[in-house]
Amino acid sequence: MIAACGAIGQLHAADTALPQVNVQDQTERADGPVTGYRATRSSTFTKTDTPLKEVPASISVIPEALIKDQAMSGMADALRYVPGAHGTQGEGNRDQVMLRGINTTADFFVDGVRDDMQIFRDFYNLERLEVLKGPGGMAFGRGGAGGVINRVVKKPQFGHIGEASISLGSDSRLRGMVDLGDKANDTTAWRLNAMAENGNSFRNGFDMKRYAVNPTVTVLVSPRTTLTLGFEHARDERTADRGIPSAAATLAPFETDRSTFFGNADQSEARSTVNGFSAVLEHDFGNGTQIKNNFRATYYDKFYQNVYANGAVTAGGLVRIEAYNNADQRTNIFNQTDLTTKFSAGGFDHTLLAGLELGQQDSSSVRKNGFFGAATFLNVAAGSPFAVATDFRAAGTTPDNATKVDLAAVYLQDQIALNKEWKLLAGLRYDHFKTSFDDRRTLVAATDLARTDNEFSPRLGLTWSPSANTTWYVSYSSAFLPSAEQLSLATNTAQLAPETAKNYEAGVHWDLLPKLTLSGAVFRTDRDDVKVVDPNNPALLILAGQQRTDGVELGLHGEVTKNWDIYAGYANLDGRIVKGTTIPTGRRVGLVPQDSLSVWNKFGLGGGWSAGLGVIHQSEVYASTNNTVKLPAFTRADGAIYYAFADGKTRLALNVENLFDKKYYPTAHNDNNISPGAPRNARLTVSTRF
Repeated sequence: MIAACGAIGQLHAADTALPQVNVQDQTERADGPVTGYRATRSSTFTKTDTPLKEVPASISVIPEALIKDQAMSGMADALRYVPGAHGTQGEGNRDQVMLRGINTTADFFVDGVRDDMQIFRDFYNLERLEVLKGPGGMAFGRGGAGGVINRVVKKPQFGHIGEASISLGSDSRLRGMVDLGDKANDTTAWRLNAMAENGNSFRNGFDMKRYAVNPTVTVLVSPRTTLTLGFEHARDERTADRGIPSAAATLAPFETDRSTFFGNADQSEARSTVNGFSAVLEHDFGNGTQIKNNFRATYYDKFYQNVYANGAVTAGGLVRIEAYNNADQRTNIFNQTDLTTKFSAGGFDHTLLAGLELGQQDSSSVRKNGFFGAATFLNVAAGSPFAVATDFRAAGTTPDNATKVDLAAVYLQDQIALNKEWKLLAGLRYDHFKTSFDDRRTLVAATDLARTDNEFSPRLGLTWSPSANTTWYVSYSSAFLPSAEQLSLATNTAQLAPETAKNYEAGVHWDLLPKLTLSGAVFRTDRDDVKVVDPNNPALLILAGQQRTDGVELGLHGEVTKNWDIYAGYANLDGRIVKGTTIPTGRRVGLVPQDSLSVWNKFGLGGGWSAGLGVIHQSEVYASTNNTVKLPAFTRADGAIYYAFADGKTRLALNVENLFDKKYYPTAHNDNNISPGAPRNARLTVSTRF
């Protein structure tokens, strides 16, 4: 069922006014809340509301309960607990992730619609965060070679909602959130989520402030038709922190205080504004046939500037400091229409999905290089790594362009119940992706470019459920990555065909207990014709060969006992260049640990008290595919204590990260932008329902 309002349990069953129903009394929906730590349904892979145990793919669902218990507010927090996924530094100005060994800044979606601007995303308005591992081209189109991340936003309910929280953390961090909603009448419900946060960091000179507001309204147009309208305004301002360099002598992170800022914190900033409008119209024809039209228009305005280390610390104790800034604006307009119908034919039950996606993206980008007097860099003492950029201006090769993308896609998918045990999923998508690139540089001869790609993205999956609590699956999925995937072209990429990604996978979903599920997968993901930055010209891309990730993933989610919840994951990944051209064959992919483990436990202690304990382990990794600088392995412990007051509405939570004050380096952007992990820090949160 694809009704827009999570509280409308019997939308197509009656023509009378809707009763007040509390969402906790409803069966879980793919776009609704999750009870506890274990989700049971999802639509991220199939685009239909499907039991997770029947999905022939690896999907990790981060539910709101886990987000609250760990005081998560962004991607890096959540991905620590997703096997096969890792947050990366993103130059301190954006969300950037590794999914099955493939680096991406663009494979983000909200309610299934592309959200690909390079920004930070907050979790204040989420029901759940879903991470699909493996290519998802049939559902999501271009990109997604290693997977996608889909935010599922809270919807109005036909009942009262009232919750607020305030948090005070280390380094003067202050955060407040509110979630309000109710029905205006029997046919209209509204909801408002909002957030504001500011504070500093253990890093010298860092500060951050952000806020967001997201009102939504659901209107019951008829007993079988709903319209949900939403608008989000979000603002994020923070110091762009690119961490510390390596040491040339040791090929390891430079030994310095983890608070040391290399470059100039006052001249390093990242700020973004997002204004997004959504309209979802859904109609149930009855007899298992529904149509959904999802329209979303979003305007992004982003600027970032950094004065940072761009070289290793030399034997003489010097480090090279450079600077630049970038201004980006983008408008995304997408419309998805999905028709779903259930029927029997040929002796089998079918769930057939037919869809059309239309989109347009207009993006502009202007970059300026930083100057230190007449020079474009300075060598300064690593013991006092400070520099002041005196000017920022365009150079001959710095980008100044506008890109327009027109896309159209059609897709068809059938979920076939061969019998009670065996189910087949088959899907195919066709994308038309047209790019026009307007080079607006004036210091060199401008070169306008264009490219059109027409690509198919197939998928195939088979599930076998020999018992009520166990399902095995095998699957194949694919995706394509055009040269203009991230809305840019260069003279030596405009003629290049898209990269391709293919995934071969086998896995299991096993309910060990009624509310505890073990999931596992073994897979191979190949990415062909990989493009990398030209070492002789950082403004250009060149082909680097084939990248392969072989891996094993395990996840354990749910309720062990009435007083013990767990969310755990393990991944063993072997990411390598297997057919090298510019990068030698055999090199390991940077920032992909061979082993990673995360375990979070929540224990009920009685008398209103409960506690959380988590452990995160990561084996050593190379900071880049250069395979020179290594980040050491680390193990970090986190903890929490909670107290629920007798009124059943108010809770006090104390979260402590890095309990034993471990010094570690969780990630990097390259060999000389390495992020130190935060020392022991705490956050105290009081939340109440009203």
